[in-house]
Amino acid sequence: MPETIEVAQLVVAAREGDRSAFGQLYQRHARMVHGVLLARVAPADADDLVQDVFLLALRNLASLREPAAFPGWLLTIARNRANDFHRHPQAFDEITDEAAPSLSRAGEDYEAHAALDAIRGLPEAYRETLILRLVEGMTGPEIAARTGLTEGSVRVNLHRGMRMLREKIAGSGRRE
Repeated sequence: MPETIEVAQLVVAAREGDRSAFGQLYQRHARMVHGVLLARVAPADADDLVQDVFLLALRNLASLREPAAFPGWLLTIARNRANDFHRHPQAFDEITDEAAPSLSRAGEDYEAHAALDAIRGLPEAYRETLILRLVEGMTGPEIAARTGLTEGSVRVNLHRGMRMLREKIAGSGRRE
């Protein structure tokens, strides 16, 4: 409960023009937003979309009726921004030799992308919770506090999600 009160106070201060208060909101919630976006978009796009989400939140902060509801409201913005991202065709930049990944990192990148793809193939509740835990490094209680889920729900989602992920990875290993 104290964190909820503190978040509400930061939202009120940010509404009144306190940039450092909004900066603190960003620091507290950026990993969560990044994780939710990673569950829906390619890693290369997630960082830019995090910035978009926070810009949208800043512009629309006055429309948030209950300051304590900021984390859930921010998650809704992130999910909607990811959905909008997929609805509109994206322009492609030409990759130069300098921007291309080195061969030594290619294997690492492939494994990381394969793991994210496997997680993205899971149901949404498990996908978000697993990415927040495994990629963003958030604890179960931290995920619960930030997303509005109960700690029990987070534990169940992590347990079931990990089981499904193991089955998915084991199944893909047999096909190769």
